[in-house]
Amino acid sequence: MSLILALETSCDDTCAAVVGGDGELRSNVISSQGVHDAYGGVVPEIASRHHLELVNAVVDDALRRADATLDEIGLVAVTQGPGLVGALLVGVATAKGLAAARGLPLAAVDHLQGHVAASFLRGVGSHPPAEPIMEPPFVCLIASGGHTLLAHVERHDGFDVLGRTLDDAAGEAFDKGARLLGLPFPGGPALERLARDGDPAAFAFPVARGLAGLDLSFAGVKTSLLYRVRELGEDATRARAADLAASYQRAIVEALAARCEQALEQTGLARLAIGGGVAANGPLRERLGALGVTVGIPPRELCTDNAAMIASAARYVPAQPFPDYLALDAYASGERALA
Repeated sequence: MSLILALETSCDDTCAAVVGGDGELRSNVISSQGVHDAYGGVVPEIASRHHLELVNAVVDDALRRADATLDEIGLVAVTQGPGLVGALLVGVATAKGLAAARGLPLAAVDHLQGHVAASFLRGVGSHPPAEPIMEPPFVCLIASGGHTLLAHVERHDGFDVLGRTLDDAAGEAFDKGARLLGLPFPGGPALERLARDGDPAAFAFPVARGLAGLDLSFAGVKTSLLYRVRELGEDATRARAADLAASYQRAIVEALAARCEQALEQTGLARLAIGGGVAANGPLRERLGALGVTVGIPPRELCTDNAAMIASAARYVPAQPFPDYLALDAYASGERALA
């Protein structure tokens, strides 16, 4: 069976992967742009320029690690959106060029569907090649810097939204909280490291309740941290930074876990998968693992943005033949994969 070559450039990671038509992971290369650390966040124009510099080398590396050549590629896949338009266009243009040069079909993939499809990969971590991480039906929590939602996954080619954040995504809440505590970017991992030395019960930060359905909100907990930092003052905040981080992290984790539990009850399912950068958070993984249901958690490198998940989703996306995809464009927002 021919191989799938996928590209993912929706934000600041330049990614390429090679996956078999049966979902077996052959290679997954992620090149992170550390240059954004100096700005406290991703600068779209800088991200786009770095994608241009890195994308060819990343594709070559993915092929080398897969011990494959372009002659063995039968399908090219790429993230079409949502994301930073300039960054996405680099990936889309590169994918179109690779596919058109060889007359190959191209699959345009929605980024969120990619996070769901990470669970369809085979040969990942301790999983043997014949076993995917998770197969439908299941509930999936997608939690990242730009998106937070709960999905009911009944099929491979799409999902139904059960609930979503009404304001900040969970990853944004982590990053903004980290900034309030004077931590470097990216804030989520930095806050998690600091929280290891703190007491999660030291401060009572709010967990949003009373929202309609399975929706989430993180604006309140972020504002609560802001007020607490102002009350304590600079010196006391520095002295109690670990406790603040641990308590803040606990509030976010509890909000996500509570909604996952409600979603499982609502659907009658006992199978949960997670995806998105926040899924790499250790306390969240532990908390969801204690829900008493089957939990499929991809390795951390498949939770953050990566091209392997795009290749996985591409197996269930109608591929466009050459030259139909030459006019393909990227989109910044919207969720094409939603049913």
